[in-house]
Amino acid sequence: MRTKLIMLVVVVLTTLQCSSPSSSSSGNISFSISFTKEMSDQVQDGRLLLLLANNNATEPRFQIGDGLSAQLVFGVDVEGMKPGDNIVVDEASAFGFPVQHLSEIPKGDYYVQALINRYETFKLKTGHTVKLPPDQGEGQHWESKPGNFYSTPTKVSIDATQKQTVTLVMDQKIPAIVEPKDTKYVRHIKIQSKLLTEFWGKPMFLGAHVLLPEGFDEHPDAHYPLMIYHGHFPSDFGGFRETPPDPKMDTTDYAARFGIYGYNKFQEQEAYNFYEQWKGKKFPRFIIIEIQHANPYYDDSYAVNSANLGPYGDAIMKELLPEIETKFRGIGQGWARFTYGGSTGGWEALAVQMFYPDDFNGCFAACPDPVDFRSYCLVDIYKDKNAYWYDAPFKKVPKPSHRNYLGQIQSTMQESNHLELALGTHSRSGQQWDIWEAVYSPQGEDGYPKRIFDKLTGDIDPTVAAYWKEHYDLRHILERDWATLGPKLQGKIHIYCGDMDNYYLNNAVYLMENFLKKTHSPFYKGEVDYGDRAEHCWNGDHDNPNYVSRLRYNTQYLPKILKRIQESAPKGADLKSWRY
Repeated sequence: MRTKLIMLVVVVLTTLQCSSPSSSSSGNISFSISFTKEMSDQVQDGRLLLLLANNNATEPRFQIGDGLSAQLVFGVDVEGMKPGDNIVVDEASAFGFPVQHLSEIPKGDYYVQALINRYETFKLKTGHTVKLPPDQGEGQHWESKPGNFYSTPTKVSIDATQKQTVTLVMDQKIPAIVEPKDTKYVRHIKIQSKLLTEFWGKPMFLGAHVLLPEGFDEHPDAHYPLMIYHGHFPSDFGGFRETPPDPKMDTTDYAARFGIYGYNKFQEQEAYNFYEQWKGKKFPRFIIIEIQHANPYYDDSYAVNSANLGPYGDAIMKELLPEIETKFRGIGQGWARFTYGGSTGGWEALAVQMFYPDDFNGCFAACPDPVDFRSYCLVDIYKDKNAYWYDAPFKKVPKPSHRNYLGQIQSTMQESNHLELALGTHSRSGQQWDIWEAVYSPQGEDGYPKRIFDKLTGDIDPTVAAYWKEHYDLRHILERDWATLGPKLQGKIHIYCGDMDNYYLNNAVYLMENFLKKTHSPFYKGEVDYGDRAEHCWNGDHDNPNYVSRLRYNTQYLPKILKRIQESAPKGADLKSWRY
């Protein structure tokens, strides 16, 4: 077993050099993959992905995941791949998921596709050189990243026990993203960040979608409070629609998570309802922004400074926000700024409130990513030795990574991380566990993030865990620094989570609550609340099912924010110009 694991590590970490197909390829089945000169006449670095699906409902590249419907993906690193080069993906070179080896592909008919997630070279301020997939405006999704090459799916009969070579030619390129247009209510802003450009060694940008209040143009002397709605990469301002859905819109779509049909139309109706409320006479006149801060590792930066991602926290606070508040007449003071969001956005809301305590007057963190690393989902990174398996003397029980509201398991820690390993080495998969590593870990000697645990085996590195604790364990930092942070955060912390969160995020919230309830000098004077049997994205709404409340973050929190402003604004604050 030990010898096999060592061999697998070598396979995963070895870079496949560009060459013609070799007769020495191991195993019976192999795939010969190339790209045409029409795609590019330049050599390419990247992650070459072989994708197989047992159905043609969509292209294989859109069917890759770690759930029960997961299809097959195998990956290899390539450097210096030239037009016309045939890269052999075989038993020796590829690491796969849900099966690790090509020889394990069940016999049958498959729709097969190849794609290369193209990397660029970054010469970092730290002196390291790394190769990573830059965001191309799509929010760091390899399957839809503009500029990536791919092949047209082809149906192939596969029998891994028989000698077979399948040839795939990548002659398609994903087109560029169409930028959203400004409207009366929604504007768009993009700036080049001096801080991030200096860190990454090439131009880096930050953007935001800005929802302006009703009457913005008619009240040129009004200045407004600013709401930061944190979350994953937004293509445009989400959940806001100025026209109702088409009455004839197809409603046969099925949302398996919620067990309902027609959810697409329902979401459009909710977005239109928000627009109707937004322009109403009694609705708070705020500016709301959704930030675009995708980076070479993920669809957002977690809005904090990081050894591997650079000073995103400072870039947002010191470069982007002042630009927005100047251009759109924000009040520009801490008492008039609030932040909220769910999941990644929930963690970000709490983190920026903590790391910039004077710059915000409240955070509303729903279903936040782990806020205490003793419950890094189901892993205690400080005490556990392995992230994939429970410690037991005579049996091997896997740790789950995803459940439904009844506790039924869809994937395990090992499965989720092995999928990421197939998609990219060196934390380059663009997925959840890798971005936590990229944000929280120190930089390794090779310039890439240090692993919190071995991606293949799950063995935890306690030195990396210690670094995480002091820099990003939010509960630990609050407890460690409460004497100075507490007076600045009183009344500002609000956390909400379903007690059947799909990713077990409620466990860390329990630990955070245990600390907050015991605070004194001062008492935190905030709120922690749980939704009974509620899944991921629950935001404190006890009156509506999750499929409804998850679409109402803005309307859920804005009235609470208005109340907070009225109670806490300093003497002489502008409480009138924006109240029309």
